[in-house]
Amino acid sequence: MATKIRLQRHGRKNYAFYPIVIADSRAPRDGRFIERIGSYNPNTNPATISLNFERALYWVNVGAQPTDTVRSILSNEGVLLMKHLQGGVKKGAFDEAEAQRRFEAWKANKIASVDKFKADMANKKEIALKERLEAETAKNNAKAEAVAKKKAEIAAAAAEAAKEAEEAAKEAEAQAETPAAE
Repeated sequence: MATKIRLQRHGRKNYAFYPIVIADSRAPRDGRFIERIGSYNPNTNPATISLNFERALYWVNVGAQPTDTVRSILSNEGVLLMKHLQGGVKKGAFDEAEAQRRFEAWKANKIASVDKFKADMANKKEIALKERLEAETAKNNAKAEAVAKKKAEIAAAAAEAAKEAEEAAKEAEAQAETPAAE
């Protein structure tokens, strides 16, 4: 029986997540499977992958063929590297301790790069948030200045109108007083 390591689609429209399963190559995509070895959720940033490392390594060693996407997932998790290192141990190129040391060094480097990526993403997000806040503050200040200018113009116009009304009232009083004096 030809076995494949592949993804099954679950979830809703526009929000899929994928269990990683071992299945017969003739079985339908979302149908019958032999074993579930993990899951892949591309909806998070970075994508969330949970994988039973030992079982994945076992199935790769017994000849299960991963699909392209699963191959990249297994490579990122180190399963294919461990298979390669185990091949080196079988050939006598180095011993099991050296293989384990190389794998741990690779894993530490991988974790450091992922942590750096997450820190960079958080830093970029924080910088973008600060820039948005500064832009909004500048926009609000400009709007407040425009409103203050407009209120000053309205107040000046009202004062001007009041002054003109006062002058008109004085003129009217003066004209009213002049005919009475004649």
